[in-house]
Amino acid sequence: MIDLRSDTVTRPTIEMRDAMFHAEVGDDVYKEDTTVNRLEELAAEILGKEAALFVTSGTQGNQVAVLNHTRPGDEIILEADSHIFYYEGAAASALGGVQTRIIPGYRGQMPVQDIARAIREKDIHAPTTGLIALENTHNRAGGAILPPSYMKEVYQLAKERNVPVHLDGARLFNAAVGLQVDVKEFTKHVDTVQICLSKGLSAPMGSVLAGPKDWIEGARKWRKRLGGGMRQAGLMAAPGIVALSTMVDRLTEDHQRAKALAKGLNEMEGISVQVEHVETNIVMADISALQITAQDFLLRLKEHQIFASAFGEYVIRFTTHREIDDHQITTAIDKIADVVKKLR
Repeated sequence: MIDLRSDTVTRPTIEMRDAMFHAEVGDDVYKEDTTVNRLEELAAEILGKEAALFVTSGTQGNQVAVLNHTRPGDEIILEADSHIFYYEGAAASALGGVQTRIIPGYRGQMPVQDIARAIREKDIHAPTTGLIALENTHNRAGGAILPPSYMKEVYQLAKERNVPVHLDGARLFNAAVGLQVDVKEFTKHVDTVQICLSKGLSAPMGSVLAGPKDWIEGARKWRKRLGGGMRQAGLMAAPGIVALSTMVDRLTEDHQRAKALAKGLNEMEGISVQVEHVETNIVMADISALQITAQDFLLRLKEHQIFASAFGEYVIRFTTHREIDDHQITTAIDKIADVVKKLR
């Protein structure tokens, strides 16, 4: 089985399992879990923020951010294909009573002038713009990196208009490794940031939300309201510490394998990949020329023990991660080529 559906399928390493076994724990709601405290302190330091909060998932982290930044009746600005808008069950409206205003972007980047136009003026007929949210790397844009220069421009606009900026940084370390810069080059241009520990970093669960100390205390209350108050959570925080300490630099291997996979796929008649757009660990393949839907194509791949994800009627997403090696990339290319030949 070669599982290229997502980097969320990664399993904890032996070092992570050992850390879980030996973790010192306490009641985190009372802030007495020393392992959770260490994770939060480490994450805040790495991300260049005053404080951090361990949350159960990236979606919970993003929604705690929305709830803590906004009030019911506010509006938040999002890229049209962003995770918060596309994959979080309309939680911003269902839980926060805020409406979303989406802006189509190019490779995850909303045009700054469009953001400027979308920020509401004071008017009794209009909602208040409560938040601008960015996503880096951008999932549906194929793991595209939003460069720090772009984020700086958005942040400067937001500060001028007194609107906070939140970063959905589920794969932010992929962006940092992809550009070979410190992750703080991104986070210094946002007020708050959420990072996932359970994707390419390979921890079994959890995310971290970071920002100003007082703001994080408000986020802690929202986490509790959402049922995220955890007890002996050090068992899950321990592998997160290992992930942040040891799993970041190796992400470059995933990126190299994604590029190799993209090149191999693009050489197949009937499959189109914009190889130059593969910046991190995600490959988007257009199979429309094969005259078969993504779902049907995935069924044929499954017969060869190749697993991927549909990202549209004729688009398939392949995601590399720690448990995919060079041999599996070569094998996947060969098996996919066999499937394509049978369709031509």
